[in-house]
Amino acid sequence: MSKRKVQFMETVLRDANQSLIATRLPFDVYEPILDKIDQAGYYSVECWGGATFDVCLRYLNEDPWERLKKLRKKLPNSKLQMLLRGQNILGYKHYPDDVVRKFVEYSVKDGIDIIRIFDALNDTTNMKVAIEETLKHGALASGTISYTTSPVHTLENYVKMVKELKEMGVGSICIKDMAGIMGPQEAYDLVSAIKDAVDLPIDLHTHSTTGLAFMTYLKAVEAGVDVIDTAISPFSGGTSQPATETMAYALKQLGYEVTTDDKILKEIADFFKPIRDGYIADGTLMPKSLTTDTQCLTYQVPGGMLSNLLSQLKMMNALDRFDEALVETPKVRKDLGYPPLVTPTSQMVGVQAVQNVLAGERYKNVSKEIVAYCRGEYGKTPAPIDPEVMKKVLGDEKPLEGRYADTLEPMFEKTKAELGDTARNDEDVLSYIAFPQLAEKYFEKRKAAEENKATYTIEEA
Repeated sequence: MSKRKVQFMETVLRDANQSLIATRLPFDVYEPILDKIDQAGYYSVECWGGATFDVCLRYLNEDPWERLKKLRKKLPNSKLQMLLRGQNILGYKHYPDDVVRKFVEYSVKDGIDIIRIFDALNDTTNMKVAIEETLKHGALASGTISYTTSPVHTLENYVKMVKELKEMGVGSICIKDMAGIMGPQEAYDLVSAIKDAVDLPIDLHTHSTTGLAFMTYLKAVEAGVDVIDTAISPFSGGTSQPATETMAYALKQLGYEVTTDDKILKEIADFFKPIRDGYIADGTLMPKSLTTDTQCLTYQVPGGMLSNLLSQLKMMNALDRFDEALVETPKVRKDLGYPPLVTPTSQMVGVQAVQNVLAGERYKNVSKEIVAYCRGEYGKTPAPIDPEVMKKVLGDEKPLEGRYADTLEPMFEKTKAELGDTARNDEDVLSYIAFPQLAEKYFEKRKAAEENKATYTIEEA
């Protein structure tokens, strides 16, 4: 009998560096190792999307689209993968369909092969346009479940979602466990249920935050998972993914076929070790991010959300109310119809829990995001929102029927005309739509740098 093959998606260029050092890894720093990454035998290399876009413009003074084109050149044999928040693209609000379509078109044009598409509420209608456009341009759409646990997040409901995604034409299914709360038995059961329901490759994504990830991956592999997301060892563990080399070693020992090359993985690890040490030395990588924290299993609150809760309370001189805010968080989540705790819903639930505790009255103060959420601007909630909360937040206003994006005016061509010469290409227009202030600053800096260079070369001559 031939051995079953398990493949690896490497996260060091995106999620691992996002989870450990807030995506502060510049292209120039990792460029020298890209030829090795290209030869390592990965299923795919995640290198774009998520927070990379925002951070390139905000902190690294890089054009994210240029970064993607350079990655495409340097990784000719690799499938490049990105993360896309469906109708939210890479931001925190819904964009009109024309913008989503353009964004996907240029992502594929500039080098992306696989787009992992998710929605914070698992509302497939918010994933539909991005999936259609991905298929239209010949890339693989990976339909994604934002994994969470609640009375309504049952195997049946997950399988129903997977069948909807298959109908939409996705080429694979990704189970995205952003908080690292999926245990080995849950992984085994969910992968088995999906395998029984549809004939599509499954990719499992988790984080080592709670210490479960290695065991969870092994049980998922037993159940037939095809791809697992891992990070090269110096950037693995803690809030990142399990180590690529460790998983490859274990799976080979268990008799699975693994396509990665040990010698090359060692070279990649040796390259990233001093880089990691530099980030620890300058304080960018906090040792706490590399540790195991099981609080998440008690409160179902992702690590990033816990640190947000703490910093909010600190700003309000109310750190002594932390335990109350933690206890309030799952209650708010239940009131709001059990949204998965992933960006942006995790922030909304956390902020509301703190407001409720500090005001001494629940939902006395609500953010504009919670109002938009109750109106239906983020999509259909997994369970109905508590009617009393609904009344408190919206009064007599009726929530939206149907899909919020259908109410939005197209904005790509309009923005392009407004920007005029400021935007040199369609990618600039997309950067501006996603992050207007950041893009504007970046365009100014780019222009100034070029003018400086021009005067410098003239004087030199």
